[in-house]
Amino acid sequence: MTRPTKAPDTSLRVGDRFPIQVESIAHGGHAIGHHAGRTIFVRHAIPGERVEVVVTAVNRKIVRADAVAVIDASEDRVAPPCPWTGPGGCGGCDFQHVSLARQRDLKREVLVSSLQRFAGLDDAAIGKLGIRVEELPGHPDGRGWMTRVRWSRDDAGVVGLRRHRSHEVIAVDHCVLAEPSIDSPEAVVSPSTLRRVFDRTWEIPASDFWQVHEGLPEALVGTVMEMAQPRAGEHWWDLYSGAGLFAAFIGTAVGLDGRVDAVEASPSAVSIARSALSDLPQVVVHEADTAAWILGADHEAPDGVILDPPRAGVGEQLMATLTSAEIPRLVYVACDPVALARDLAVARAAGYRLTALRSFDAFPMTHHLETVALLSR
Repeated sequence: MTRPTKAPDTSLRVGDRFPIQVESIAHGGHAIGHHAGRTIFVRHAIPGERVEVVVTAVNRKIVRADAVAVIDASEDRVAPPCPWTGPGGCGGCDFQHVSLARQRDLKREVLVSSLQRFAGLDDAAIGKLGIRVEELPGHPDGRGWMTRVRWSRDDAGVVGLRRHRSHEVIAVDHCVLAEPSIDSPEAVVSPSTLRRVFDRTWEIPASDFWQVHEGLPEALVGTVMEMAQPRAGEHWWDLYSGAGLFAAFIGTAVGLDGRVDAVEASPSAVSIARSALSDLPQVVVHEADTAAWILGADHEAPDGVILDPPRAGVGEQLMATLTSAEIPRLVYVACDPVALARDLAVARAAGYRLTALRSFDAFPMTHHLETVALLSR
């Protein structure tokens, strides 16, 4: 599609209202349209629709807007299951107005676009990967999967969830995404919860991180193990290791003659990992910043590395350091497709190939997804 060539109109203001044709999906849950020479990032719309929007934010680089009326609706538009979603509403969901199948298609489009733009993959390479965003078991309607909800209370005592891009609390009394035991502010949250993954159990305090979709840990472990193929006697690093989810199963596979160095900066996560993995002496849990641990000593290169970084990714410098060591296998677990693609570009420049990729719809009704990629020399 030909983009507008005239000079951008700088007269757009918050509150302006106009119709727009929505063209494509962008990372972050926004659809893309154009008006008066400006790119408009639109929430609550579906690519292919014509909608009426109200501008919600304007700066030199970006214009944000909400779709407040649908002129020509997509066949994939559905009635949102939650009354608090939509323009001006709760910021937790991006896609409640979209059928679940189309949600996964949109997430796939974002992932493919990210790999093309930031990792430099061409259509042939992407085609070989057979990319799709897989549904996780247990919640075919996309509801009730969330194992943790951050309820908020404002100074006036209002309890609920926050408005999109705001600290304002909306009086929400029920979350359709939350599992039944925590689906309202009145729910009693246990100080700790037992989380079982295959044959192992972790005790996770309410304040500590654990994958929020109840089906995701087993899906990730299964995929990581399939891609990594750890063998007895091997040495692996589990970087950004958290509570030791991957280290536990990699450690079991390498056995007592092998070794896993699990590196995590959070003291509480380290404590959880050391307790949960106390029966695996071949797993050594290090409380350290990942970059500082790698750069701070002359480590022997391992047989493979598991990477599960925060949303910002590993970063160019640390990724370059890892790939310069010519480690045979890197298994990268990513919650952000753009950060993943940028790190993949560094690895590809160092001689690695993206040989396998799986992606999961671990956050139905939102724009988020989880991806696992295998990089091989």
